[in-house]
Amino acid sequence: MVRALKYFITTAELGSFRQAALVLRRKQSTVSRGIRRLEDDLGVSLFERGPNGVRLTDAGNSFLAQVLPAFEQLQEATKGAAAAGRGELGIVRIGTLTSLIGGFLHELIRQYTVSNAGVAIDLINGSRQELLAGVRARRLDIAFVTWLGEVHDCDVVHLWRERIYVAMPKNHRLAAFAEIDWPDLAGERFIVGRSPPGPEVRDFIVQRTFGRAPSVTIEFRAGSTQDLVRLVALGQGITLVSEAWEKVELPGLVLCPLCDEADILPFYAVWLPQNDNPALRRFLSVAHVLAGRVRRGSSDWASPRAAFGGRFSQSR
Repeated sequence: MVRALKYFITTAELGSFRQAALVLRRKQSTVSRGIRRLEDDLGVSLFERGPNGVRLTDAGNSFLAQVLPAFEQLQEATKGAAAAGRGELGIVRIGTLTSLIGGFLHELIRQYTVSNAGVAIDLINGSRQELLAGVRARRLDIAFVTWLGEVHDCDVVHLWRERIYVAMPKNHRLAAFAEIDWPDLAGERFIVGRSPPGPEVRDFIVQRTFGRAPSVTIEFRAGSTQDLVRLVALGQGITLVSEAWEKVELPGLVLCPLCDEADILPFYAVWLPQNDNPALRRFLSVAHVLAGRVRRGSSDWASPRAAFGGRFSQSR
């Protein structure tokens, strides 16, 4: 039926079976037979045939007026479905612990959207456990997390690393330091967010200060990382931020890197291997290329076992 409608509409526009056949790249007899079968199915004549071509009957004009909008909508839907299948349309739902203030993730999304303008990006923040649960339940296509334990049912790739920085007010006693070690932070007051990644940041501070920086205090505050940084600039304590914040200029704020190798955190992408979202596959391809550039020609794509065993292989 769809093919016959295409024959009918093209012939109606051109007024000739021969011209329609040329445009459609079909034999004239094929076009003529297709329209004749359509007329038989409808029980009416759609064209008046003559030596100088064809013209629509009254019934043909009425049928064309009704079927043309629906046919055009069907064509658009068909094109849209094909584009979605190629990953040119759709949505990628991304879960993240971190801000998009800058760094690898910001650049990844920027590069992806430049070449995939028809795909929407949906960002969801959450804790590591919430993000992994979202991936498993397919509420998320992909999650970016750090401090990752073993994940047996997902594909995992280590994409980039970021050093942790201490954010402090510009009049802080450590503001002039080129780098900071944890014993330098003894007696300091940290502020972290109540919402993710605040609890993970709090656990990291506890782990890293144990036996090295006595008498630190940690206070939970409402608000995002951006809000916490503004509070720090106002003298409300210090906090930890990722390396991506280094390029942010905020009055009254100083950022200083932690010097230990253990304060450089790996970031992982996690997704379900069964997720067949074509837009996700394109997103992963861009991530692969960008990670390779960051690492000067190589990136580590791994199954869950290889990701933690030191042996890396190309992921599906």
